[in-house]
Amino acid sequence: QVQLVDSGGGLVQPGGSLRLSCAASGFTFSSYWVSWVRQAPGKGLEWVSDINTGGGSTYYADSVKGRFTISRDNAKNTVDLQMTSLKPEDTAVYYCRADRLPRVYWGQGTQVTVSS
Repeated sequence: QVQLVDSGGGLVQPGGSLRLSCAASGFTFSSYWVSWVRQAPGKGLEWVSDINTGGGSTYYADSVKGRFTISRDNAKNTVDLQMTSLKPEDTAVYYCRADRLPRVYWGQGTQVTVSS
């Protein structure tokens, strides 16, 4: 059974940090490009970051560049998103997505709230 499980969200103060994790099972995770995508309240989906299959190439939205770091461990079938210097505008549900077209898998999402 294919599964992507997102975890690590929570409530954090502005300037704080969180580490999100995406755990995969049921498919050849190491062959998939992985992204983090977020959806703020009342808004559409926003791409946050990508990592290629081997983990050697990473990409970030301008809004998070320098603050977020994506990484993967193909031996453990996980992808993490380390988030630092969090801002209220980072508040959103964060989703992990694994792509190897035509197959696309989504995690269930994890809520991140940045508020004092």
